[in-house]
Order: sequence, then structure tokens, then C-alpha cells
Amino acid sequence: MRGIRQLAEHLDISIGTVSRALNGKPDVNDETRRRVLAAAEELGYVANQSGRSLRQGMTNVIGLMLEVSRETIENSDDFFLGVTDGLQSVFSRHKLDLVMLPCPDDEDPHEYLKRMVARRLVDALILSATRRTDRRIELLEKARIPFVALGRSASGGSYTWMDLDFEGVAARGVDRLVAKGHRRIAVAAPSSDINLGYLFVDAYRQALQRHGIAFDPALVIRVKSSEQGGYQAGHELLMIEERPTAIILIHELMAIGLYRRLAEAGIVPGRDLAVVGFREEPRTHFLQPTLTSFRMSLRDLGAQLGETLLATMPAYADHYPQGARNRIWPLELVPGESDAFTLNQKNRA
Repeated sequence: MRGIRQLAEHLDISIGTVSRALNGKPDVNDETRRRVLAAAEELGYVANQSGRSLRQGMTNVIGLMLEVSRETIENSDDFFLGVTDGLQSVFSRHKLDLVMLPCPDDEDPHEYLKRMVARRLVDALILSATRRTDRRIELLEKARIPFVALGRSASGGSYTWMDLDFEGVAARGVDRLVAKGHRRIAVAAPSSDINLGYLFVDAYRQALQRHGIAFDPALVIRVKSSEQGGYQAGHELLMIEERPTAIILIHELMAIGLYRRLAEAGIVPGRDLAVVGFREEPRTHFLQPTLTSFRMSLRDLGAQLGETLLATMPAYADHYPQGARNRIWPLELVPGESDAFTLNQKNRA
């Protein structure tokens, strides 16, 4: 069954009556509606959504733009799986669909998004991996497409965003390690120009200053947010002449690679080096010693992100009157064994 015309001819009913029956209009009697719906199911009729979208000026689709590479695929984590679960829990209330818009790493994200906007694939967008300066924000503002940024940026005007509390991670991580006697505290930050790296390092610098510790640029290790990045961070840490006694990681997968490199050097986390990281990735649950980590509910984050986006869309704003506001998402510090020791004067020497 190719279309509504064939369905109407099969039933010997006008196209208009069939259309109203399929769309639940009240001016169609119950017997006719049952006939139409039964025939549609029997003959495999599926409504032409593209035509309906053109008529309504809406697609009923929300896009989530991701940046992907071979490395991110090979080292995929569960962050966006958890977030999309929460997003879908919100969008399904309104019969909205979520689609992924994966931008390959060899393409300019701004140009990729321009193409998606020109094709009118979605009604609204969620941007991820926001950069310090992000041209995509200005593009969406000019196009007047509702969007929410998962991450802050210095670009744009009064757009709506949600972000994780990376400043809190740096501040609380440094406070915890300093309380255990550490003064040489390294951080593993993203090597890209993603804005979270700037926020994290700035907060780390301020936390050190608060404790009277001089900032040492050599202790900011910039690597990819992956297992390989964690392995590289461990390697670079071992090469530092005055080796750090602690490290804070900014990405879940880094801990796996770091533990591997430390094991090769005979260094035990929680005994020879204090490690604080993230623990949303299931594979990190099996690390020994257990990882002291910052955690959150990815599903709850996704649900709040979805409600925040819908609050910016006129068709749904009334359902979420408190939603359209910027928000920093908190993380819970869960103690583990990876930073359990206290550094005394003998350790420092």
C-alpha cells in the first residue's frame, strides 16, 4: 500500500474521510473509523510523514548533534546512551522522535550543521561538545531554530545551556587531595578546544591558589578523552622529573588507560599515586583499587535536558514553565580506594 489514495479506493471512501479517520477527527463516525483503521493495518498503509511535515511546517523530530571519530567509536562509552534514554523519556510524552546527527571529525562542525539546517531535518537541536568559541551557536540563533547546548561557550547571546559542574569537580578534587597531604597534583584535561577543558583547568588553578599552592603548567597533561588518552597521561606523568603524587581525570575512560600504564611501571593507585576520576563508564566499575570518582544519573541529566529544550519551543513551553533556564548539573563524589592513603613527610620525600 503506497498511499492514502490507494487506501481510499480500496474502501470506496473519499480521501478526505480516510484522512480524517486516520487522524482521529471527531466528524467521522465510529464504524467508518474502525473500517479505515482495520484496512490500513491489513494493507500495511503508513502515512507519508514527509508530506505531513511539509503541510504542518514541523517534523516532530529533535536532533542531537555528536562529533564522532574512529577513536570515539572504538572507545565508546555509555555517556550518550544514558543521556538519550532520559531524552526519550521526555520526548515520548509528546510523540517526538530523537535522531542522532553524527558529524565526522574530518568535517567542520559548523559546515555540517549548516547542511542539516538547510535540509530542515529537525524542529530543534541539542548541541554537544561545545567549544570556547562555537560558531554553531550563532548559526542556530540566526536561523531561529530552538536549541539547547550541552556545555557552555563564550559564543552567542542569551541561548539556553546545561553543563556539568566541572568547576566543582576541580575544586572538590583538589580540596580532597590537599587534605590528604598532596601538593603536587596533576590533572588530565582534553587536548581539544572543547570548553569544558578550559573551565576545568581554570577552576583547578583557582583551587590551588586557594590552598597557597603555585600553579605548575607541567602538571596540566592534555590528552584525548579516551582509554589511549589515559594511557598517555600516565606515561607523561611518569616522565615528569618531580613526579606528582596525585592526579584528577576529567573523563571516564581515562582511568582504564591510566591504570594500565601505572601497572606497567609497578605503580599502584591508592598506594603510590592518588587518582580521582569519573565513573559513569561500566568498565571502570571493575578497576582495582576502586576508583574515587564523581558520578551522576545520566538518565536524569537527559530528562532535564529534554525538558529544558521543550521549554524553549512555543508548542511545548506551557508544559515546562520552569524549564528554559541555564543549569549547572551537580556531581556526587563517591570515595573509593584509589586515593585512600594520606601523604606524610616521608612519602613526600
